[in-house]
Amino acid sequence: MIKFPKDFLWGGAISASQAEGAYLEGGRLPSQGDILESGSGRLGYKDNLEISNEEYYPYHTGIDFYHTYKEDIKLFAEMGFKTFRTSISWSRIYPTGEEDIANEEGLLFYDAVIDELLKYKIEPLITISHYDVPLNLVQKFNGWQSREMIDLYVKFANTLMNRYKNKVKYWINFNEINVTIMCSSLGGATYIKRDAPDYYQKAYQAVHHQFVAAAKVTKLAREINPDFKIGGMIAGNGIYAETCNPNDVMAALEKERRTFFFSDVLIRGYYPSYMNTFFKKKNVSIVVHDGDSELIRNYTSDYLAFSYYMSSVVNEENLGDEKTIGNFSMGEPNPNLETSEWGWQVDPVGLRIYLNKLYDRYQKPLFIVENGLGANDILNGDKTVHDDYRIDYVRQHIVAMRDAIEDGVDLIGYTPWGCIDLVSVSTGEMSKRYGFVYVDKDNEGFGTYERYRKDSFYWYKKVIESNGEIL
Repeated sequence: MIKFPKDFLWGGAISASQAEGAYLEGGRLPSQGDILESGSGRLGYKDNLEISNEEYYPYHTGIDFYHTYKEDIKLFAEMGFKTFRTSISWSRIYPTGEEDIANEEGLLFYDAVIDELLKYKIEPLITISHYDVPLNLVQKFNGWQSREMIDLYVKFANTLMNRYKNKVKYWINFNEINVTIMCSSLGGATYIKRDAPDYYQKAYQAVHHQFVAAAKVTKLAREINPDFKIGGMIAGNGIYAETCNPNDVMAALEKERRTFFFSDVLIRGYYPSYMNTFFKKKNVSIVVHDGDSELIRNYTSDYLAFSYYMSSVVNEENLGDEKTIGNFSMGEPNPNLETSEWGWQVDPVGLRIYLNKLYDRYQKPLFIVENGLGANDILNGDKTVHDDYRIDYVRQHIVAMRDAIEDGVDLIGYTPWGCIDLVSVSTGEMSKRYGFVYVDKDNEGFGTYERYRKDSFYWYKKVIESNGEIL
């Protein structure tokens, strides 16, 4: 039986905004996520970018990781994590984003988090920007629509990389960079009405600014510490043609390219020619400054990180962006697959296919930094959570990973999403739980915030102990 590499990075993933809480503590000011209310359908365009005293904002408290990180990291160590992916709140380091001097109190918090991880020999995997732009920059510049964001982001990244140059090896520049097109307010911190005639022009211009920023930070990283590994990241989604009708197959190819465009630029270093037709159709004309193309070409990512939750089906009629079936993927339901409570279709074989496609295309190491099952877990009276459905989901995806490694794919790690329950980015709910650890908090913010090990906690511990042999 094929085995996982001895140095395979098993772990878990969270983001600062969805977990930390303490949104005004330690000198931090509000971030883009702090204006999002609880409840389904909370993402997208907002006329009012202010915080109201009349609303409940789940990110303000998160799961209180800001105060419980030692307890939580101890649980991760108990599971045997080799790595832990988190992000650093931009507004905890530069509260408005425009300060010249970093907020030392914010840096001290991340000093403590990273040192706690290293104490347990857990490799930190740091996402620099995970849907977490300072609210001031959203209000003043409309986020990444403005080119001024590039230097502000580089200043932020420079501070982090110099501070942790001897402690952090693995970095990700932007979380799921392609989400800027699917939901510009989330991925690009830029509020554009989806039906606006210039939506694509503004959204892809915001993406270009992110590409330039990513290249500048990669250049900087190699100067600070040549041993750094800088990853680009996409929201992955397997695509199938609904039938063998050539028109459906062509539609699937076009849909697949909508995502591969982002990884092509991050990994290959140039805008692919196949986007010319799409840009023409959508009246997109990217403003490119002198030196942008050279930066993007010369400073590509060392590895490709991606999230994978599901796949979708495309035909020649549904290539548009009207239908959303989960994690910003669009298409028709697949009758051959099971579906989660939230309508996300479970497709572990699709992960194997996707891994092979990515590795065939780029021949660079791959890192699955998000994957998991959102479910409405029940905390029993004896404080247990029986989540066999999650164990089954993760098991099937680990088998698919192992099969892909046997296929020849260079896969360096796996960090299931929300390894401890946190606030869902797509709905603002706590009830959509992913974790191996249950957090006693409900959708309205009530609860003890106590942590409880689920059945999947003990199962995943055995998986890591056996390096994926005991499933």
